[in-house]
Amino acid sequence: MATVHIDRLLETCIRVGSSDIHLHVGRPPVLRVDGGLRALDTKSLEPDDTMALMKSVTPERNQQELQEEGGTDYGFAFGDQGRFRVSVFRQKGNVSMVLRLIPSKILTFDEIGLPKIVRALCRRPRGLFLVTGPTGSGKTTTLATMLDYINRFVGDRHIISVEDPIEYYHNHVKCCFTQREVGVDVPSFAEALRRSLRMDPDVILVGEMRDLETMEAAIRAAETGHLVFATLHTTGAQGTINRVIDAFPVSQQEQIRVQLSTNLLSILSQTLLKKQGTGGRVAAYEFLVITPAVSNLIRENKTYRIDSAIQTGKKYGMQLLDDHLWKLYDEGICAAEDVVERAQNPSDLQNKIDAKLRGGAGEKRNLTDEQLRREMEEG
Repeated sequence: MATVHIDRLLETCIRVGSSDIHLHVGRPPVLRVDGGLRALDTKSLEPDDTMALMKSVTPERNQQELQEEGGTDYGFAFGDQGRFRVSVFRQKGNVSMVLRLIPSKILTFDEIGLPKIVRALCRRPRGLFLVTGPTGSGKTTTLATMLDYINRFVGDRHIISVEDPIEYYHNHVKCCFTQREVGVDVPSFAEALRRSLRMDPDVILVGEMRDLETMEAAIRAAETGHLVFATLHTTGAQGTINRVIDAFPVSQQEQIRVQLSTNLLSILSQTLLKKQGTGGRVAAYEFLVITPAVSNLIRENKTYRIDSAIQTGKKYGMQLLDDHLWKLYDEGICAAEDVVERAQNPSDLQNKIDAKLRGGAGEKRNLTDEQLRREMEEG
């Protein structure tokens, strides 16, 4: 019965376009749809239910890890309908699970709205390209699109991806594609990066720069002539650069600034928002290209001027996150409260939205600002 039950849950997730399934003791299964959580109209799960569901899809190796460590992560294919990334963990002595649906189709640049200059950066022979954002912001989808572009349109590369777990499966097209899973094929990200340099790579994907050792290895790989893609759970280009530098001991930070200034290609920071009216979600991006001027700011520890550099670098395709959020609101794609919630400077964006609303109302009714203010105060 547990197997049938999990199959029905997975089928429902795919059918309604849900991104995640949450299984917790004491409440019914919950789906995340368009960013919101919706409980299914079924009975609440008991401890035996979540244990049976876990055992029905979790490999023995991961069940052992759950016993020893209190949690485990893995991925599995649900027939030809899709793949799921799974996190199993204990809470209050019971087993809980979160299963994330990984779409089977890899999207194109146009479908996810990536800046056009990203295509040119994917053709570069070396450098470090960071994709950042909070959990669930679509970083994996963005990276899969970039690697698929290299695989299909650039070619003549050996691409090595290191992931925990493997999410999108890539076929050999114009490139040789090697995908290694942490915990299955290799013990850690850092070890995988060290080994990859002996595997004649051209492009390396680091699924997550979790620790200092992995960061050092990724920067070194870019420095030795490879194109390296990696992710961080940071928001904004300025915050990402500071996060990398601050991860190193003070005695090494000057050296890291120099290495980043010469090897960093770009930072793409993203977040997902709900579309109003039509359903579905859309990505908002902050995009920094490392020009000589930006490189100099990193080297001289003047990252506080990165935002200004992005504003003046629009001819290179750069944009601030808040500018993209404003565009999504101005075009009616996203609601005001959603864009303000994701903004780097919420008060500034709210003021801009308020000014537009005042301007639109004043123009329509030919009211002065003072008259409009009085009417608003009077309700």
